[in-house]
Amino acid sequence: MAVRCGIAFFALLAIAGCASHPAPKPALLDAARTPAPGVYAGGRIAAGDVASLRAAGIRRVIDLTPDAETPDFDEASAVRAAGLDYANLPLGGPNDLTRENVLAFDALMHDATRPVLVHCASGNRVGAMAALRAAWIEGTSADDAIAIGKAWGLTGLEDAVRQRIASGEPR
Repeated sequence: MAVRCGIAFFALLAIAGCASHPAPKPALLDAARTPAPGVYAGGRIAAGDVASLRAAGIRRVIDLTPDAETPDFDEASAVRAAGLDYANLPLGGPNDLTRENVLAFDALMHDATRPVLVHCASGNRVGAMAALRAAWIEGTSADDAIAIGKAWGLTGLEDAVRQRIASGEPR
């Protein structure tokens, strides 16, 4: 009887100990950038990622991809079904790096309950929006805005972002 009680005690202790530790971050978040407290920036998510995001504590997903990029995955429905907040600002490429879209991105980020995941296919559009937001809204210098964009995932759109910043877009 003492052995069974001892085993039960240690089993209960193990369960309680596991319950006190936060869920491990999914690989998707380990691969994402963390450019600001409570913000993850990264690439495409799939249906299998949504439950892991919720378990990791993500509260909002901001998707910067047009629905046509993932015709076999209704991200909005999957994210909302998991109990997470979802927002979409569809950016197809350089032509969508507009002042209106930067203002919309700023509003989405400002209103986002943290932790938040903001993503596109690779993180490049996320970084472009972050760089333009830094330049046009926060008044950051071009070089500093590009550095911020790179911290968020800016790569292939860097030339387009530099051109837009150089155009002197008003704040």
